[in-house]
Amino acid sequence: MMSADEKAAVSRLAQASAATNASASNTNSTDDSSQSASKESSVGLVGATNANDNGSSSAKAKKPEREKNNVRKTRIEKMMSKAELARRANLSVLTIDRIEKGFGCRMDTKRKILEALGLSLADRVRVFGEEE
Repeated sequence: MMSADEKAAVSRLAQASAATNASASNTNSTDDSSQSASKESSVGLVGATNANDNGSSSAKAKKPEREKNNVRKTRIEKMMSKAELARRANLSVLTIDRIEKGFGCRMDTKRKILEALGLSLADRVRVFGEEE
């Protein structure tokens, strides 16, 4: 048997669900109060909050670090496309794109790129910058 509080929570949840379904075609005008009521009532039924919900906003705010490099500049100087560099280095075009944007990569990947560009390993600092 459900208590009066549980019945009220279920009723609020059903109303919030109906309001959400009615506004599904227009996602830009969702009602924040119905969403928060839905969340509150579902938390009330379960009796505990999800630990992942509490820290999710701080995790989204953290962006991956990007390091400046000269891979794109060197590739263009050699008159080579991303696809050609990827083929010669036996890497994906997506990997080349991410590295040119400054995302990190493994040392083996850097070696493959240097060799595909026809450079020596001594040119690593000129292309990828200083390592920590």
